[in-house]
Amino acid sequence: MKTPPLLLCDFYKTVHSEQYPKRLTKLVSYLTPRMTRLVNEDKLIMFGLQSFIKEYLIDYFNENFFSKTKEEVLNEYNRVLSYTLGKGTYKDEKVGQLYDLGYLPLEIKAAAEGTRIPIKVPMIEISNTHPNFAWLVNSIETIMSCSLWHPMISANVGYKYRQIVNKYYDISVEDNIPRARALGDFSMRGQESLESATRSSAAFCLSFLNTATVPAITFLENYYNCDCTKEPVAFGAISTEHSVMCSNAVVDGDEASMLRRLLNEIYPNNSFSMVSDSYDYWNMVDNILVECKEDILKHNGALLVRGDSGDPVQIVTETVFRLWNIFKGTTNSKGYKVLDPHVKAIYGDSITPQRAEQIFEILIKNGFACNNVSLGVGSFSMQCLEQDGEYKPFTRDTFGIAVKATYGEIAESDLEGSLTSNDSSITVKPLMIFKNPKTDTGNFKKSQKGLCRVYHDENGEITYEDGFDRNTFPKDKENLLESVFKDGKMIKEYSIFDIREKLYTGKF
Repeated sequence: MKTPPLLLCDFYKTVHSEQYPKRLTKLVSYLTPRMTRLVNEDKLIMFGLQSFIKEYLIDYFNENFFSKTKEEVLNEYNRVLSYTLGKGTYKDEKVGQLYDLGYLPLEIKAAAEGTRIPIKVPMIEISNTHPNFAWLVNSIETIMSCSLWHPMISANVGYKYRQIVNKYYDISVEDNIPRARALGDFSMRGQESLESATRSSAAFCLSFLNTATVPAITFLENYYNCDCTKEPVAFGAISTEHSVMCSNAVVDGDEASMLRRLLNEIYPNNSFSMVSDSYDYWNMVDNILVECKEDILKHNGALLVRGDSGDPVQIVTETVFRLWNIFKGTTNSKGYKVLDPHVKAIYGDSITPQRAEQIFEILIKNGFACNNVSLGVGSFSMQCLEQDGEYKPFTRDTFGIAVKATYGEIAESDLEGSLTSNDSSITVKPLMIFKNPKTDTGNFKKSQKGLCRVYHDENGEITYEDGFDRNTFPKDKENLLESVFKDGKMIKEYSIFDIREKLYTGKF
């Protein structure tokens, strides 16, 4: 049996329902990036909420909670907690009440996916829609937090690389060359888990079309309303690996035989990448490619020559220069040299933002267009950034992401009888909830207070104001936090193309 959905949390979440004020009928919490530990990065891309809702709040809850018998649900919940927290330390009445209700009484409002939200501005609002289930709001914090921080940061990573590509392509590359194919994601094998790799690669696909992570495609199809058979969701690439190259070299006694077989027999009409450093990379480039030059020029596709060891900046730029000496090419309208379309240089991973810029700068300085190379982003760059000579690993705390309760309502008398969702017969008092630790020397743990409105200021920048209750909230003014989920159902959805449009305004 899968873990019951109400146990997808830290242990302490299972006992908070009894700790909240008695007669609490409403709780509102906000997910906010509270700070940044990165230089010159003060915004976080909103991404991953829709997939989280569909995967966990809808599919997982329906399959592992509402579709089971009440006895099964309670037995498994009690089995786990009674032997770990101890009998009498928690109550299971809330679980039975939720099961009897038959749906998840939550509403989630959020900024549109693809929005770049400034630090300290709320991105997501969670509240209960039934007065008996205020406790449920923060019970999903743990699974929401661990599901969202990584894809949001990976979306930022992709966006950072895309800005580098845009900068150097503006200088040296024809405008009709697709920038979304300049870099590719090669991070899957180095990620923490299959789920982490899939979400991270899907986030990278907001900015680029190349990925080596096959599950990222089906993830986007399942959760972001697209179809890879009809639309450019993302693309893979044909490539060799060392086991292929080395085993053939042992059989053939040389490397040229395998190259000719790839060109003439296996992929006569397809571009492909060939890892070329199994023995002597520069011998491959300077001699074996020359030996096979006629086959390469007859090939109906491009041969991407891939280095995989040594200094990536030196290897990939020097490869371009040597390929030019062998195969020549043309000069584009911006005055930069472009290799013959039958050859190109590629480096599969190890390309940090700094290395990407170095490669592009060297190419431009030597008169070459930046689209002569294809670069790969590996797991290191998806999980760490080098700044000021220091490695800064990406975690939830990179942007101080947290869910905090800021508003509640408490009934002025005991709740009696059978209550319905948003029962109008209950008289309630607003609670302006907040935290403001004096020991918070970093000044980032102070929370919002009351209900929040997120909007564009007079300069078009996203900001927020707080301090409202349900009666004072300005309902006639802009609020970027829109309802996307309510009572077990999606209210508003986005496709991958909507998100790319939000990020790049038609210039993806």
